[in-house]
Amino acid sequence: MKISKQCEVLLHDEENLAENIINLLNDANESAKKAYAPYSKFRVGAALALETGETVLGNNQENAAYPSGLCAERVAVFAAKANFPDGVISTLVITVLTDIPVKQGFTPPCGSCLQVLWDIQNRQKTPIEIFIKGADNQIYSVNNVNQFLPFGFEL
Repeated sequence: MKISKQCEVLLHDEENLAENIINLLNDANESAKKAYAPYSKFRVGAALALETGETVLGNNQENAAYPSGLCAERVAVFAAKANFPDGVISTLVITVLTDIPVKQGFTPPCGSCLQVLWDIQNRQKTPIEIFIKGADNQIYSVNNVNQFLPFGFEL
């Protein structure tokens, strides 16, 4: 038996994106500028939209006692769930500000962030669309978390 899954990542022109996605990109970019990343110099901003229209921001917060910091995506998701526990996350937008070369043009969420997003997507029974503005200024998207994490951990 063989189980196989593929990842489909779409590439977008910013001028062809919906206004709400452009607004989230701008919010995420502003949030990235406020990230605390003195060690990695890799500033990440996240803006997520709830189905009710609220926007929640996050950015990465590093700590000298690595790995005590937290990624932008989890900062935003945990803030959303703390303030809107029944809120349904529809879209997550991520921006990266760095001079470090990124091999594939964009940086998807790390495994820990993907697991958190995968779990929330399953609980809310609604896909979370992810848009990423890469260090190359291109905009990439997937239509749900499963594209990046096809086999999440579940009990």
